[in-house]
Order: sequence, then C-alpha cells, then structure tokens
Amino acid sequence: MIQSANHPGHPVTLAIPEVETERLRLRLPSEADVAAIAEFYDSDRAEGVGGRLPRDKVWRVFATMVGHWVVRGYGMWAIEERSTGRYCGWAGLWFPEGWPEREIGWALMAHAEGRGLAHEAALAARDHAYTVLGWRTAISLVLPDNKRSISLAERLGARFEADYVHPSHGSMRIYRHPAPEALQ
Repeated sequence: MIQSANHPGHPVTLAIPEVETERLRLRLPSEADVAAIAEFYDSDRAEGVGGRLPRDKVWRVFATMVGHWVVRGYGMWAIEERSTGRYCGWAGLWFPEGWPEREIGWALMAHAEGRGLAHEAALAARDHAYTVLGWRTAISLVLPDNKRSISLAERLGARFEADYVHPSHGSMRIYRHPAPEALQ
C-alpha cells in the first residue's frame, strides 16, 4: 500500500503482488529505499544500468519503478533479504516506452553481490511473468560490457539474440529467455 502525498494518511491501494523465495522477499519499492538506490547510482555499479545519477534523478527512477506497476500492471520489485529485511536491489519485469520487448531485469547493491540473489530474484520474476501473467517470451537487455549481467542472463538460460541500439542508453545486447515450455 502506498500513502498518498497529496492526502497524508489516506492510502492509495495498489494490488502489487509480493513474491517470496527461499531467501528473498520481492516487494513494491518504497520511499525508504531511495537512499540505497541513490547510493547505487552514486557508485561504479550504476555503469551497468546507464550511469551515475544525482539524487533528484534517483527519486525519479524510484517513482518510475512504482509508476510502471500502475501503468503496466507489473514492474520492478525491491529485493529484500528475508532474514535481515535489508534492501538488496531490484529485479522484475520491465517494458517502458522505447523498449523493444518485455524484459526481465535486475540490479544489486554491492553488499548483495556474489551470493546468487540476483539469480534467485530473476527466476522468481520470470516464473511470475510466465505462470501468473501468461508471458510466452521475455528478454533481458544488457550493456555489452556488463559481464556480470551477461553471465547471469546466460545462467538463466537466456541466449544472445541481437544487438539493439536504444536512443538514450546506446548499444545493448538482447538476451532471449527460454520459453515457458522449455523450462518444464
């Protein structure tokens, strides 16, 4: 549930599903996450998702994540470690204007790297896309020099399909995920 900024204390109800895995809770991003997202966008990690951003633009990234749920009915979840409640990044389903197809995407905070959390979250997101939303296909867009994301896409069974030039982000690589029936 989101609190309305125009009418404090009056919640705006959004039916955003939460997804739990063995170690993670995927939930709607909250304004409390903005500080961690800003830390991410003030680090070298941001190069994998388009580059560093100042705090005011980070808030807009957060608002876009939340707004995507309203417009499309799906979006990026905040990744929270179940055992600690610590924010670990985001993962989910993405299809903003200008994207070639519906995407499974992810980004992790430095402290969450190297433990398989992005893999776990991306698998849960893909399962939601295929079993709940009925998607028949999905891609992941990865910058050509983002070796960790390329490795994760391949670990998820996605295969390089084509290069794509985004008007803002430049050259990206399309990785196609296996179809639902191929995962049986």
